[in-house]
Amino acid sequence: MDIDNVMRLVRENIRNLAPYSTARDEYKGGIGVFLDANENPYNNGYNRYPDPRQTTLKELLSQIKGIAPQSMFIGNGSDEAIDLCFRIFCEPRVDNVVTIAPTYGMYRVSAAINDVEVREVQLGEDFSLPTAALLSACDQNTKLMFICSPNNPTGNSFSIEQMRWILEYFDGILVVDEAYIDFSSEASATTLLAEYDNLIVLQTLSKAYGLAALRLGLAFAHPQIMQLFANVKYPYNINLAGMERAAQLLTRDVETQIKNIKSERSRMAQALESMQCVKSVYPSDANFLLVKVDDAKNVYNKLINAEVIVRDRSGVKGCEECLRITIGTPEENDRLLQIMA
Repeated sequence: MDIDNVMRLVRENIRNLAPYSTARDEYKGGIGVFLDANENPYNNGYNRYPDPRQTTLKELLSQIKGIAPQSMFIGNGSDEAIDLCFRIFCEPRVDNVVTIAPTYGMYRVSAAINDVEVREVQLGEDFSLPTAALLSACDQNTKLMFICSPNNPTGNSFSIEQMRWILEYFDGILVVDEAYIDFSSEASATTLLAEYDNLIVLQTLSKAYGLAALRLGLAFAHPQIMQLFANVKYPYNINLAGMERAAQLLTRDVETQIKNIKSERSRMAQALESMQCVKSVYPSDANFLLVKVDDAKNVYNKLINAEVIVRDRSGVKGCEECLRITIGTPEENDRLLQIMA
């Protein structure tokens, strides 16, 4: 789908929106006497409004990700980007979105907030992607399809070939959420951006980059889609302290940490599989393992009582009797194994 057809999917009021213009948008010069934004004039490092376009941080991320700044959005976590997808493309009480199940719960929450119908398509028993069923769930009012890959809570990735097939036949926007892509052996869907204008790829700095407290999510798409995101977002959605700290921490080498987490993931999977209470450890491309046990509530409570906190996913269809265990440090992982043994 080309960008002209993509723009026809945008809500009419959003297409016609005259975005709020900040003082920092209107003046693009260098340092001067700023008497335009009603700020406190006494400098404390944070008395001025931050760059609403996050220019410096986008340039740094462009070098890391290999994607042009104009094809990038930085949000207050990936959740802001998810919400903007609904606000830009979905007419409340008219349009619908299709998602897989089980998957990340914020798609359904954001849909509910925006009064948009969600159509869930259950993954296969082995958590495989039912591509034909996903398309069958769509109709003329389906604007978005969300696919989390690697998926949360199942941990498995879906192939680029499957994404390509959906993009070829889906008449809406495919949103691929890659929060855990740095732990995966599968290629990123960002490799498809040059071919498909109806693709939005979400990533985050919370997981592999270890910046969860800074709440910085990323979206990549055609520049016209990213301009819509910029038009609809709150003017100063990313604060200066967060941008500055992120720029400092992004210079660290995270590859060693990623390598260690993947190594610990393999060690943990092998150790857990040997335990009597464990029925199955599902393959994972993420920084967690989904583990089926004999009695999830009992194992969960046993861990909680020892102050080791995991997520009980046993109430999720398809994840019955399953716990989701994040990969910690070797010492933290040993503590969990000792309690479960």
